[in-house]
Amino acid sequence: MLTSMVKEHHKEQVKRKQEQELRRKEAIEASNELTQSLVDTLNVGVAQAYLNQKRLDAEAKQLHMGATNFAKQTHQWLQLIDNFSSALKELGDVENWARSIEGDMHVINQSLELAYKASRATQAPSGTETFMEPSSSKPSAT
Repeated sequence: MLTSMVKEHHKEQVKRKQEQELRRKEAIEASNELTQSLVDTLNVGVAQAYLNQKRLDAEAKQLHMGATNFAKQTHQWLQLIDNFSSALKELGDVENWARSIEGDMHVINQSLELAYKASRATQAPSGTETFMEPSSSKPSAT
């Protein structure tokens, strides 16, 4: 009887050990599956973050190139505006110069008319001669 109890006890221990081993294997398998699932989830997140970062880097590079091109265009526009402003200033200077020359020409014209009239007056003392004035097409008597 004692031996049968020992044998039975021994069988139950073996059975419990087998059940425990089976449960341990199931727990290890479940923990491995859980770990793999968590790693996969994290990998998906990391992969998504990597793709987002890659896209952001490409967009940042494109934005930088656009900003550089915009700065170049702005600089060119500023140069064009400066050149245009200088050309307008020179045009104003030429206009003032032309007015000055025109005024000088009127003074010279008036001086020549007066000199012509004075020389005609000294040549014709009678003052009854008719002549054409240089500034007008009508004859006049002096």
